[in-house]
Amino acid sequence: MTQATPRRKATDWMVLGLNAQGRAGRKPDFLVTEEPMEIRVAVPGKDAEQIAVTMRTPGHDFELAVGFLFTEGIITAPGDLRGVKYCDGENEQLYNIVTVDLVKPFDEALARRAMVTSASCGICGTESIDQLLTSTTPLQAEVGPVLSADVLLGVADAVRKSQPTFDRTGGLHASALFDAAGTITLVREDIGRHNAVDKVVGRAVLDKSVPLTAFGLFCSGRLSFEIIQKAAMARIAFIVAVGAPSSLAVQTAERLGITTVGFLRDGKANVYTHPHRVAV
Repeated sequence: MTQATPRRKATDWMVLGLNAQGRAGRKPDFLVTEEPMEIRVAVPGKDAEQIAVTMRTPGHDFELAVGFLFTEGIITAPGDLRGVKYCDGENEQLYNIVTVDLVKPFDEALARRAMVTSASCGICGTESIDQLLTSTTPLQAEVGPVLSADVLLGVADAVRKSQPTFDRTGGLHASALFDAAGTITLVREDIGRHNAVDKVVGRAVLDKSVPLTAFGLFCSGRLSFEIIQKAAMARIAFIVAVGAPSSLAVQTAERLGITTVGFLRDGKANVYTHPHRVAV
């Protein structure tokens, strides 16, 4: 499952730069690359079928595909995988179609739900939480890392040092795994918040290191219900974000036993749920 990175993550572009003194001039800039990626699934005896299409920043595409399928419940364990590959043939879409080969059939209802999720048109409110609880169980209080306040407040700066494409473009989200000591063990970038999380989870599935109960998850943007869902499927009990959480994200995390931290910046943070994992 070795994967090359065939597309660039940033594109050169000439812009007209303006400043407060009223001066203008042409200068080069770097834009985040955004391209569609189709995720297909193949099982023995059947042709590959489309599961989802997502707009993403090229790079770590296999991780994205595997992570998406895992957090949607279509893959439940690393042993479900037989292989991952790009589309066969030679055309411009070669690196925008990823096929994941599974060793056995999967639940077709989950595939239909994944298509709805990828279109950002899912069900809402308590019904969403109840549906999630049919796929996973709440995390116990003793599960997950416990971080001191000082260590927690340093996580965002530590991740920032590992964002090479963000340094060039200023337009990417990041997700990362960290341990109880605040050590960053994995960082992935993408134009989409959900994609960045899927890349992190997908790497863990490919490395056969799920469940991720020993790690926390960092997100550079806001926390939505979908982020909590993905973390719960990977058995992550501690989530921190630079941005704000939504009400449904907090309600879901509360029921699932997940610690959520928002507004992690400028030496401050808000702990919204299950604060016992923060040693104050």
